[in-house]
Amino acid sequence: MRAHFFATALVLATVTGAYAQTPQASPSSQQADKGITPNSAIGEVKALDAAARQLIVKTDAGSIVTVTVSDKTVYMRLAPGETTLTNATKITLSDVAEGDRVWARGKVSEDLKSVPAAALIVMNKADIAKKQEADRAEWRRRGILGVVSAVNPEAKEITISSRSMGGTQSVIIPVSEKVDVRRYAPDSIKFSDAKPGTISEVKVGDQLRALGERSSDGARFTAEKVVTGSLRTVASTVTALDAATGEIKVNDLQTKQPLTVVIRQDAVLRKFPAAGEMAMFGRGPGAGPGGPPSGQQGPPNGNRPQPAGAGGPGPGRGGGINIQEMLERLPTIALADVKVGDTIIVSSTKGADPARLTAISLVSGADTLLNMIAARQQQQQAGGQPAPNPAAGLGVQFGIGLP
Repeated sequence: MRAHFFATALVLATVTGAYAQTPQASPSSQQADKGITPNSAIGEVKALDAAARQLIVKTDAGSIVTVTVSDKTVYMRLAPGETTLTNATKITLSDVAEGDRVWARGKVSEDLKSVPAAALIVMNKADIAKKQEADRAEWRRRGILGVVSAVNPEAKEITISSRSMGGTQSVIIPVSEKVDVRRYAPDSIKFSDAKPGTISEVKVGDQLRALGERSSDGARFTAEKVVTGSLRTVASTVTALDAATGEIKVNDLQTKQPLTVVIRQDAVLRKFPAAGEMAMFGRGPGAGPGGPPSGQQGPPNGNRPQPAGAGGPGPGRGGGINIQEMLERLPTIALADVKVGDTIIVSSTKGADPARLTAISLVSGADTLLNMIAARQQQQQAGGQPAPNPAAGLGVQFGIGLP
């Protein structure tokens, strides 16, 4: 589970410094698993044996650590979002449950598989879920998503092309020193994988998600937080699937080249509804720009402009449903639900091997979505509107998810 702007693990790691001065590992002792240091382990409680005074903890990287406690162990609960122990409350082992996130402080064994905990800092599973949903709601309400169309390092401004079914709008985002800028690393798949970044790393064609406030005319966005990534969005057809290895063989619909899609635990898989089921989203693929399906009466403001990439009133959206919002409302599925012959859209970071995609998000049943995008582009061009920015690719930006 994750909470706040980045992973709860990082929040707990911040607490580490507030609780005690843990010695830093030397370069030679640095481990691949960032959830384990010489003096601590952070992860989710997978099993708890109170009688044996042991907890089985799984780090975000998948390592299993056995945490032992004693009469001298100090237990404290911290609310998600807190970065110091000022507001922590004392608890007991009986207050710890499976699914909670814990930071076990103690000397880790040389094989990195056990730690006797002098202190156990706990974040409750239910509290994390509430905080996560609150954060996601805020990003939906005050967020924007788009493809970078221009970068001006001198003026410290990024321009994005933010697209909805109602059209495309250019939005300028100033990036001052006060803005928290983060960037996806290659082969990252989680929002929490984003690392501190700078505007100089941002390139045309990157995806960007920001939290902040839009100007009244919708042309500028004052950001508090910005996350960018050099991502690929590929539409393809499934040719083979191996559920055991989590790999899908596909053919790229654009290049006709074979690719391998790797599905890891944190990848988000969704299914797009068939054309006849589009009413659940308030419009069908036969709907005109900003309007409901033929023969249905739209809302009073059906053709009132709204901002692209946002839910409130403003220019650029034309009343059509926002693609990003629609994708995030789709039901999640399992890898077993993906079948040979399915048309899928996969978003991934650009890794070392261009023939392998580590999926951040995957949408199956994408035929309907691709047809909607194609129809919209034809309408725009027939109406004399400029062709979509090539940097926007399919016009579907769902690689950078929500916290």
